[in-house]
This record gives sequence, structure tokens and C-alpha cells, in this order.
Amino acid sequence: MSDAADDLSRPNLRPPIRVLPDLLINQIAAGEVVERPASALKELLENSLDAGATRIDIDLAAGGIKRLRVADDGCGIAFDELPLAVARHATSKIAVPEDLARVVSLGFRGEALASLASISRLTLQSRPRGAAHAGRIEVTGATASAPEPAALAEGTVVTAEELFFNTPARRKFLKSEPTEFGHCEDVVHRIALSAPGVAFTLTHNGRRVFQVERGSAEARARTVLGAAFAEAAVEVSSGSGTPFALHGWAALPRYS
Repeated sequence: MSDAADDLSRPNLRPPIRVLPDLLINQIAAGEVVERPASALKELLENSLDAGATRIDIDLAAGGIKRLRVADDGCGIAFDELPLAVARHATSKIAVPEDLARVVSLGFRGEALASLASISRLTLQSRPRGAAHAGRIEVTGATASAPEPAALAEGTVVTAEELFFNTPARRKFLKSEPTEFGHCEDVVHRIALSAPGVAFTLTHNGRRVFQVERGSAEARARTVLGAAFAEAAVEVSSGSGTPFALHGWAALPRYS
């Protein structure tokens, strides 16, 4: 066998090691956070809850693929922090290693908006409580514009359009519009169940499909899961006053 053939058979032949470009790094990171519209929606809803929102409005088009918009009345983001909000590993929720042991928020890595921005056309608008003006920043494929003034009530609006427009190989793995919307609807129901003190509306293709107002946990469970579940459920409560407590409702076997 020739020397050339020997070279071709060596298992350690490979291209040179190189540093990945930022765009590719962001798209790989996005794959860990944004698998489909529903996973992006979950991240945005959790951000809204962490911001202390009492009302969250969700507007989807084409199952969330064409448009995914979440508006809340939370604490908002300061104008000069908008570029950081869409940057990777930028967060207000942890600062030192010890903070990792006492995380009490739903998200803390600072990856959600950056990952979503890298695979969509994202617009972030926000006005902190008490601020005189709102700000706006646009990101397309992880390339951000400069922040500019905007008109908005207190709170934050995140709009992501054309999910995976720049990663067609990933977009083709998405299911049909009704299937993707079904996943989104399930996320909204689950989060609405966990946050009875927050009002939610869900609109799809211009039609409102879900709406709940603020209320008790029992009323929220009845609204989301239905009267049949409520009538067949028993309240579960354990560990009150301890570091870990469990509270909720479990359906009796005849219902299941």
C-alpha cells in the first residue's frame, strides 16, 4: 500500500482546530434553548413571571413559527440595558458563584433572548416602571441595532418572527401548524396553572383561544382543567412551614 493510502487510513487526520464564528456559536446555543416555538414561548413566559408581571398577553401566528409575541406588565428593562438583554450570558439574576445555590427565579443563565434572537427576527421593547420613556432594540440573526426610543406602556414586549429563518435544516423538522400550536397551548396552560395570580390571554391567528383572569389556585385549576376534573379532585397539602412544601389537587382514580 502506498504512503498516500496510509495517510488516508489514519484515523487522526482532521481539519485544523479553529474558533467558531459568533453566529454559529449562537445558533448552536439556540438549539439548547429553542427546540420549537413552544420552548421559546416557555422561556419568554418565565421571563415575564420573573419580572413580576400580573398580566401576560400571548399572540401567535402559524403555530408560533411566523410570529411569537409576549407582552407583560412586569418591571421592564432600562433603556441602556437593552443591548445586554439580548447578549449571551447577561443576566440580573446571579452575580457570584454563591448565587447559584440560592436561585429563586425561573431562569438565570441569560440565554433565552440571545438564543431566540440568533434564529429569528426579534424585537424587544420595554419601559421600566416609573420611567418616562420606553426603548426598543431589534436583532436579526444575532446582529443587534442600537437602542432607540419607543412608545409603550410600562412592561415589556418581545416579538420573534420567522423562527429558524436562517437555519432551514432545523425549521424543516417542525411539525404542522396545528401541532406546533398545540405544544404552545399546552405550555400556556401549564404556566397559567402555576401562576393563578397572573392573568393570561392567548391569541392564535387573530382569534382569542384562551383567557383567564387573576384568582385563586382552585379557580384557576377549574378554569384550565375543567369542571369534571375539579369535581373529581381532592386537595393535597404537605410540608407547610418547611423548606419544601407540596400543594395542589389530584384527581381520583375514577377520573383518570
